[in-house]
Amino acid sequence: MKSTIANTELALLLLAASFMGPGDNLTLAWNGTSQADSATSTNEAAGHGNADANSLPATTAEPAERGLPQKAVEIARPFGFPITNSMVVSWIVAVGLITFARVATRDMKRVPDGAQNLLEWLVAGLYDFLERIIGPHLVKRTFWFFATVFIFILSANWMGLIPGADTIGWGHQTPNGFVVDQPLFRGANADLNLTLAMALLFFACWIIWALQEVGAGGFLRGLFAPKGDSTGFLKVVMIVVFFAAGCLEIVSILFRPVSLSFRLYGNIFAGENMLETMSRVVPSLGWLLPIPFYFMELLVGLVQALVFMLLCAVFTLLVCQPEGKGSASTHG
Repeated sequence: MKSTIANTELALLLLAASFMGPGDNLTLAWNGTSQADSATSTNEAAGHGNADANSLPATTAEPAERGLPQKAVEIARPFGFPITNSMVVSWIVAVGLITFARVATRDMKRVPDGAQNLLEWLVAGLYDFLERIIGPHLVKRTFWFFATVFIFILSANWMGLIPGADTIGWGHQTPNGFVVDQPLFRGANADLNLTLAMALLFFACWIIWALQEVGAGGFLRGLFAPKGDSTGFLKVVMIVVFFAAGCLEIVSILFRPVSLSFRLYGNIFAGENMLETMSRVVPSLGWLLPIPFYFMELLVGLVQALVFMLLCAVFTLLVCQPEGKGSASTHG
């Protein structure tokens, strides 16, 4: 019975993972090479102009500092559909999770071992962990999304840390060696498109779960209705106060997808930039200096996946509590 439940939950989990992978990244191409070349040409032209004017030798502009671009780089456009390097990584992660699940559940055993043991341990551990936070009733409705988000984010974060992944791609030869201008791979969560898409997907699920649990009336009462028993002038004051607090809470709710997406994107993007910077501080030790930071980023990838899942779970718990046990908001 437990194996059947785990298999059903896993099917829902992987269905959501495959849905999130392909369509999240639609950023147009950012051609860093052309910008760097244009800046260098401008500097060189200015240097030659100053040299002619002052009869001094022309100086060559220093190469611009390189770093991870803020936007994902477009690497292909089949049939007019842009494909970025972060989309490639998200697809690889989704396919890898689906393949692992198929292998682990292909021959289910009463006493699990190998891949089945790992998968059941992960799913059961997440289920028990979330059940202690949001309760047995709510976890049955929402577990498929929270588990999917955690496993997908964690896998994407750790895959983006594979050494040398950002050195595969298209580039050009320079006096200092070959420079990759368009890397084939980029951390999936280092692209704001993907993190924002996951946050918006949670926001849509959050609204559906709230309406299913407390209804439209209960949701509005939780936001605007005064709490406690009061009469006379005090009741009027409480109505005004809680209505104003409800308006502020609506603004807070609308900003939740923004905060969720930027928190995950900022931490992963900063981590990848730090690793690249450490590899270029001392060129002769470029293979050694990033190693301690790789272990730190492994921990950051786990923490960020956990934080994203827990924030989604807490937001859901606050809005789905029945009237009298909680409220749809966090006034104060």
